[in-house]
Amino acid sequence: MKCRVVLAPLTRQRSYGNVTQPHAAVYYTQRATADDLLITEAMGVSATAQDLALRPRVQLRAPARRGGARVQHGQGGGTADELRWEAPGVLAARRVTVEEIPVIVEDFRKAAKNAIDAGFDGVEIHGASGYIIEQFLKDSVNDRTDEYRGSLENRCRFALEVVDAIVKEIGGHRVGIRFSLFTDYMESHDTDPHSLALYISTKLNNHSILYIHMIEPRLAMVEGRRVVPKQLLPYREAFKGTFIANGGFDYEEGNKVVTEGYADLVAFGRLFLANPDLPKRFEVGAALNSYDRMTFYTSYPVIGYTDYPFLK
Repeated sequence: MKCRVVLAPLTRQRSYGNVTQPHAAVYYTQRATADDLLITEAMGVSATAQDLALRPRVQLRAPARRGGARVQHGQGGGTADELRWEAPGVLAARRVTVEEIPVIVEDFRKAAKNAIDAGFDGVEIHGASGYIIEQFLKDSVNDRTDEYRGSLENRCRFALEVVDAIVKEIGGHRVGIRFSLFTDYMESHDTDPHSLALYISTKLNNHSILYIHMIEPRLAMVEGRRVVPKQLLPYREAFKGTFIANGGFDYEEGNKVVTEGYADLVAFGRLFLANPDLPKRFEVGAALNSYDRMTFYTSYPVIGYTDYPFLK
């Protein structure tokens, strides 16, 4: 990829009844170029994995959602479908049983297959933001009493089972995974995130996946300016595939980390949300649109979604 700018997966909540709508194809096509990677809003892997009605779900029958995958890229571009499992209803109030774990793994496998059948180029496994995979990974929330708790090997077991099932179904060259190991989304934190990140990054080499997408620790303020901590280098060096960094980068910082070899690609969220032609603006040094935080999660199909202006 010549273009090192990636669209980060962003929750937008415009999928009425959990069904991807035509305006989603407009949104992603606006942000597609001849040589980029777009990662979609996370999709629930099954009805059991779905909580909110405005978030998309990978349908049991792939043809039902082909319209959402028809993003017009040029040669070299690609779209990855992010797969998520959140704990709705009664499951949120208790631990998943050992007997339920293979069922969830199977849900991920089927969802990956359906995503490829629907026209996506690959999938990104959502292992971040306090959802189920991260709940297994981090010792602050993993209070299980079985083979999935305690040591790093045990806490990473579920994540690697999901990865293994998906890789066997669609191939490692179509698979990435996202982590937020240094954050505390939904009170999910770890007492030693460095060891956790190093262990899982190293173990993923055994599965030959395409990339790891990792979120930086919280931004720091230096002389009144937000500065990216840039603490992900050990995991970039441990993992032998493509490494995507995410977390508060602007053009200057993003260009620098790619040039220095700190990351292969840089994912942008809010900047790409508000600037559908972000790579072009970076290229020519144009001013950026400001994002409207009030419309991030509203259900409007146009306002705050597909109405951000392009360069003239």
